[in-house]
Amino acid sequence: MFDSEFAKQPRLAAFESEPLSGLKKMTQSIRIILVDDHTLFRSGVKALLQRQPDFEVIGEASDGLEGVKLVEQLDPDVVLLDVDMPSMNGCEAMAQIHESHPGLAVLMLTVSEDCETLAECLRLGARGYLLKKIDQDYLLRAIRSAYNGESIIAPQMMTKFVNRFADPEPRNAQDMEMTARTRRERQTLAWLARGVSNKEIARAMNLAESTVKVHVQSCLRKLGLS
Repeated sequence: MFDSEFAKQPRLAAFESEPLSGLKKMTQSIRIILVDDHTLFRSGVKALLQRQPDFEVIGEASDGLEGVKLVEQLDPDVVLLDVDMPSMNGCEAMAQIHESHPGLAVLMLTVSEDCETLAECLRLGARGYLLKKIDQDYLLRAIRSAYNGESIIAPQMMTKFVNRFADPEPRNAQDMEMTARTRRERQTLAWLARGVSNKEIARAMNLAESTVKVHVQSCLRKLGLS
């Protein structure tokens, strides 16, 4: 059921046609915990991940509280965390996980397309925000990217964020400079939505990597995420 649901989604060529740069050499499996209250969905994700030679699902939880306990017990590399769950929701669990494991890669995997929920999860330390309707290959690449330190946001959600940067018509030289800067920030966000690293973005936009980092931080400030 999970695979057939994913099969309906369009393939994301950005992830299929070119590998992400800077991936860690996989000398051991990426250890993953799944936290989702929908048993059937969780089982489908687990089956998908277990078919990958570099993934190992080491634990499952049906609510945030259980998920927090599993993180403490098993010390995973990546956590896939739902938002809406009983006992303790994903945001509450994210806050506790980040407090005890600030460097842990946590990817929110949810049906919620609410920008405020996305913003809250990122403020709390989530490495990424994915929608359950994404393509399965995108999910696999997102997990590997998060493990390697990249931030991943579902393209649909990133589009909503990019739309927040719509500019009025520039009226003078200063406005034109600000408009150009904001357009570069939008371009940076669009690349990030495809799971591309800062180094690859810099190469594609013919910018220094340090400049790309400045654009990313500026975007996050404007979105209230830093």
